[in-house]
Amino acid sequence: MKKYYRMALTALGGIVIGLTVARMIPAQNAKSPAAYVIAEVEKDPTKADDPVAARKYADEAPKSLAPFGGRYLIAGGKVQAVEGQTPKGYIVVIAFDSVEKARGWYFSPAYEAIKPIRQNSTKSRILIVEGVVTP
Repeated sequence: MKKYYRMALTALGGIVIGLTVARMIPAQNAKSPAAYVIAEVEKDPTKADDPVAARKYADEAPKSLAPFGGRYLIAGGKVQAVEGQTPKGYIVVIAFDSVEKARGWYFSPAYEAIKPIRQNSTKSRILIVEGVVTP
């Protein structure tokens, strides 16, 4: 009789361990939500206009994205407001694999070096938005 109890307990333990591992696998494969940097940028007439600095920013900003897997989805283009006011400047949307990568880029030494160029010539609103994980 003891032999049957031991076998039953062993089988039950195996089932519990198997179910636990099966639940852990999707959790390990779960992808963190994507993140997007959304920038609303407007020329500021009260700030200096420096075309050389602007060109440097335009050249260096894309390079600063590469180590973080950032990619431009929108960079300028005509904006059409269907509700509310149309922004006075332009919109930039940059996609990242995660909020951590987006924040890593924004606070990286490469972007910190060129960020003042944008800040000294524009009025900007920069947002990091966490995306939604879809199956």
